[in-house]
Amino acid sequence: QLQRSDARRKLVVTDGVFSMDGDVAPLSDYVAACEDNDAWLMVDDAHGLGVLDDQGRGSVVAQGVNERVPVLMGTLGKGLGTAGAFVAGSHALIETLIQFARTYIYTTAMPAAVASATLVSLSKAREEHWRREKLVVLIQRFRAGAAQLGFTLMDSATPIQPLLIGADQQAMALSQQLREQGFLITAIRPPTVPDGQARLRVTLSAAHEESDVDALLAALEKVGCLTSDVGR
Repeated sequence: QLQRSDARRKLVVTDGVFSMDGDVAPLSDYVAACEDNDAWLMVDDAHGLGVLDDQGRGSVVAQGVNERVPVLMGTLGKGLGTAGAFVAGSHALIETLIQFARTYIYTTAMPAAVASATLVSLSKAREEHWRREKLVVLIQRFRAGAAQLGFTLMDSATPIQPLLIGADQQAMALSQQLREQGFLITAIRPPTVPDGQARLRVTLSAAHEESDVDALLAALEKVGCLTSDVGR
């Protein structure tokens, strides 16, 4: 597609971690394609920051392409636990956005308290590894238990762990039954995902314990998913 394009400026935009499947973008391949075709790559790493890389620096560092990605966008309200968002790039890019991006010109500054809290979050992400290590344990525990119950898991090693259900109504019914047991597991339906790929979107965090994962697995078993041959 880049080779066929005759646009004066070419911009490829991708997530670092895709929010509905939990899989990661092959950034090295994207970077190579952009460099070969005079295009820019922009990575939205909302779900990678704080989680991926040994210091929580996200997808671009985890995949070794940080210096080759011209535009990085991220949110502070997910892995870092505060609020707001940012765009990172060259001085020329940032100065251009400051001068010409209308939504920025008329916005207000981040509250000082949020900025201060974010600095603490960044420090913890860099220096305290136990949260990411704990997440890995929780993810593996959930995937093993869900597979044993007969669920179809997506190809995800991240805290986003969708369970593929298929039919919209079944996904909605399971979500409601889980809510009645105290679990907020959102049903994701078309057009957010393709037809026939409705799912339960499970998201884990370092605030969860192994007992929470076990309780969720017990609830999933209780709602009768195995008897209805979910996701098969």
